[in-house]
Amino acid sequence: MNLRLDGYNALVCGSSQGIGKAVAIELALLGANITLLARNASRLQLVLSQLPRTETQQHDFLVADFSQPQTVAKSVQAYLQITQKSFHILINNTGGPASGSIVEASPEAFLNAYQAHLVCNQLLAQTVLEGMKKANFGRIINIISTSVKEPIEGLGVSNTTRAAVAAWAKTWSTEVGRFGITVNNVLPGFTATQRLEAIVDIKIKQSGQSEQEVIDTMLSYVPARRFAAPEEVAAAVTFLASPAAAYINGINLPVDGGRTKSM
Repeated sequence: MNLRLDGYNALVCGSSQGIGKAVAIELALLGANITLLARNASRLQLVLSQLPRTETQQHDFLVADFSQPQTVAKSVQAYLQITQKSFHILINNTGGPASGSIVEASPEAFLNAYQAHLVCNQLLAQTVLEGMKKANFGRIINIISTSVKEPIEGLGVSNTTRAAVAAWAKTWSTEVGRFGITVNNVLPGFTATQRLEAIVDIKIKQSGQSEQEVIDTMLSYVPARRFAAPEEVAAAVTFLASPAAAYINGINLPVDGGRTKSM
């Protein structure tokens, strides 16, 4: 099985921590050249220092805020023009929208979420497309949520936005497959990240339960009876990025310990 990514360039969004950071490390282990992208320069510098590298690998980072899609796209466009590189792998990943009931959600909440997720994904994919076409190799992988298959209570704006991203990705997959480009979604379940810690805190405040009680309730929905490590989600992402996954296109892959009950 060919999993090697030597000579390929990967743009990994939201890679200053959590799943994005784990994906960057795994891709680097397989030989890819990594460009990190997030809004916190000091965290990115730290992750950059932790990336595995051989003598031939080159890693760097870009700073941009996903709430400003045009700025993100222009940063990547300028980088490609200056370096004369192409990206063969695009990992779309950014923090989820705030929690809350959909009944109480404001129009601005939806617009902001669409900007940071759907619009950013669209602009970045358009930016890297020509380079992927020329290489006859491309991987666009979106890290979204199991809410694509089953809406999650209390995440109204997120559920709506994630579903839109999944539909966007499926449509892209049908249009670019003939160029050797695949577009897939990875759907993390409960994963031990700062995002999960925030969700646990919200549930504690809403329920009045202790932290352990909240965690035990969450784990009761997971057949594996544990939270995922970010590296486990990254393993799925990295496989889909590899040459071995060339005929996997347009899928939603849950990495959730079996929590999602739908087929």
